Amino acid sequence: MGLPIPNSKLGMWLFLGTEIMFFTAFIGTYIVLYFGSPGWPTDTNVTHINIALGGINTFVLIVSSYCVVVAHEAMGLKNFAKARLYLWITFGLAFVFLGIKSVEYYGKFSHDILPGRIAETPAQATAKLVRDTELALNRELNILMPGDAHNESKRQQLVSKLAAAPAGADRDRMAAFEQMYVLFARLRDDASANRLDLAHTNRRYWEMQHFAQLTTTGGEVEYGTVYDSHSHAADAHGETPAAGDSHGDAHADELPWPELAEGQIMVVNAQGVAKTVPRADYSSIDNHLFHAALNSIHPPHPILFGNLFASTYFLMTGFHAIHVVVGMILFALVLMQGSRLNSAWTDWVENSGLYWHFVDLVWIFLFPLLYIAPGIGR
Repeated sequence: MGLPIPNSKLGMWLFLGTEIMFFTAFIGTYIVLYFGSPGWPTDTNVTHINIALGGINTFVLIVSSYCVVVAHEAMGLKNFAKARLYLWITFGLAFVFLGIKSVEYYGKFSHDILPGRIAETPAQATAKLVRDTELALNRELNILMPGDAHNESKRQQLVSKLAAAPAGADRDRMAAFEQMYVLFARLRDDASANRLDLAHTNRRYWEMQHFAQLTTTGGEVEYGTVYDSHSHAADAHGETPAAGDSHGDAHADELPWPELAEGQIMVVNAQGVAKTVPRADYSSIDNHLFHAALNSIHPPHPILFGNLFASTYFLMTGFHAIHVVVGMILFALVLMQGSRLNSAWTDWVENSGLYWHFVDLVWIFLFPLLYIAPGIGR
């Protein structure tokens, strides 16, 4: 006597029982952390959770589960061509799911929303800005002074080379880097001495992003950050950047902007010394000197419990994605049979379908927990 089901099906059910316990541990841990951590990040602009993409993926998996049911039914009716068709649709939908998930992951990777990489306090945000800026400037230094020497040695070599360099674009580039490094060193020293709060750190970040080369009407070259009468840095044509600049204008607005008369600008040099002069004194202002070099640096923005959030998010969605890949492999083995597919594969398709329904069910739990629930009742 025994259960009137194939051993393979019984084995799949037992395996799915262990999988249920596996994901229950993850989901339970997330729930405890979520409700036990006041201030848990829920703003999608901060976490870069895309509810629309998560909803599309939910629909994709539900449709794929339906296709598996149709394929299994077709196998029972010995309509193997129809079974292959619906398994191909399921396989394609699995690719769509992973493609959408990769887009979501890219959003988090590009904003450094990664476990162990997120600043959770203002002090950590400032320290992260210092580290990231130093890495970016070192990359720029290696372009200016290639070789295997230590970065500090390269900077000293650059200073010596700058002193002997003739006027021209190369000299201007080296001079701009040296002044930017002075600005960075001031940030680093003030951060080490705990002289910066988050608002001042954001202002320093903004000033580095908009560090400019100014050419006077007499042909002299100066370096500094430019504030104009509209309380924003002037670009190369004397115009102001659009509101909502992706490099943090909104954060810089935490501090008051200098009030200047129309036609006046304030230039703050690398040492932090400011002067107010007529805009007409300068023939050109280029504040895009280091946009490319510093483009990967994000505004200092602490996220309380951000590392726990990122850890649980990537743990659950990452393991779920692995299970999706395993399901694709199971279906691929069937599809590889091509026209040779026969009734001997019926149990395989049924068991693979059971596994796929489980993968779908797990996502049905993850979607509301990670995408919908944050912010509700908090």
